[in-house]
Amino acid sequence: MDTWGPDKHELGATIPVAGNSEEFETGGWRSLVPEIDSGKCTGCMLCYFYCPDASILIENGIAVGIDLKHCKGCGICAKECPADAIAMKTEEKE
Repeated sequence: MDTWGPDKHELGATIPVAGNSEEFETGGWRSLVPEIDSGKCTGCMLCYFYCPDASILIENGIAVGIDLKHCKGCGICAKECPADAIAMKTEEKE
């Protein structure tokens, strides 16, 4: 990744492509994993909008799962859920 760094861009430059989890599978970083109770989900979509890695899986307006290849376990989804439909659990590593 020699294209990144302060010596590669002018001060205030726009970085054309973010190095996000779409390009890198960041799921291995987490120690906590979100667990969704779809029965409690009200469909407000706050978890979806706040997730920095677009890891919330939505079906018919309801959160139904997590893309574990990209979820970093940051817990923002659980924090923002007004229905407490998302709980952060310790991940069982295989």
